[in-house]
Order: sequence, then C-alpha cells, then structure tokens
Amino acid sequence: GTPQFGLIAEDVEKVDPALVLHDDKKQIYTVRYDAVNAMLLNEFLKEHRTVQEQGSEIQSLKQQLDKLEQLINQQEGSAK
Repeated sequence: GTPQFGLIAEDVEKVDPALVLHDDKKQIYTVRYDAVNAMLLNEFLKEHRTVQEQGSEIQSLKQQLDKLEQLINQQEGSAK
C-alpha cells in the first residue's frame, strides 16, 4: 500500500544512456537506480562547488564596490 515513485527510463536514456538497462530485444527495460544515486550526488557536489565559488566572487565584488564608493565619496568631499 505504499506509493512508489520512479523515473521514466526513456527520459533517463536521453540524459545518459548508461543509466538504463535493455531487454533481449534491445528495448529499454529499467533505470539503473544504483548508478543514478551516484551520478546525482556527483552533480550535486559540482553545483555546490559552483555556488561556493560564486559566493566568494560576490563577496570580493562587494568589497571592491565598497572601496570604489569610499573613493568616490572622498573625491566628492575634496571637490567641495
């Protein structure tokens, strides 16, 4: 009585054919769920690294912006 969910093997094959198994007639049979979990973890880790790198870059850009704003304010103050 527990609902079960799964992936559509034909859709998975479009993304990565190595993640599906075929029957004797070369028809798509099932998804290799053991391999999907490892692939998803790898993709998650890649995205996580990207987000971390973007966060560092944003922080650096904010610091540069603060310095430029200070410089502009100093120049405006000395021009008066």
